[in-house]
Amino acid sequence: MDRNDSKRTTKTAFPVWDGRIAPLFDTARDLHLVDLAGGFPVASGDEPLPPGPVERRAARLAALGVGTLVCGAISREGRAVVEAAGVRVVPFVAGERDAVVRAFLDGSLGSPEFAMPGCGGG
Repeated sequence: MDRNDSKRTTKTAFPVWDGRIAPLFDTARDLHLVDLAGGFPVASGDEPLPPGPVERRAARLAALGVGTLVCGAISREGRAVVEAAGVRVVPFVAGERDAVVRAFLDGSLGSPEFAMPGCGGG
C-alpha cells in the first residue's frame, strides 16, 4: 500500500429523507457526508442539495469533493450526469441512514437487507 493512502481523504455522500436513504436521488433535498481517511471515518455532516435539474446536483457533489454517492433509485440521466462529474454511483440502496453508512464502511452493503425493493437489488 502506498504510504500516502492512509492520509488520503475521500468523501461519500448518502442522500437522506426522514432518517433513511432517500428513495430517489433526483428529488432528494439533503445529503449526509462521511469523510474517510485510510478507509476509516474521520468526519461527517449534513449538507443541502440544490433543487432543480440533476446537473445542479452533480455540480454540488463535485464542489463538495464527493467521490462516491450511495443512493436509492436514480434516473438513467441522473446517473450518467453524476458519473460524468467524476462521482462513482452505488444505486438501489435502502435502509436507515446510520445502518447503511455502517454497512458501506464494513463492506456488507450488498446484503439483501439493504436492497431497494423493486429495483433489482443493490
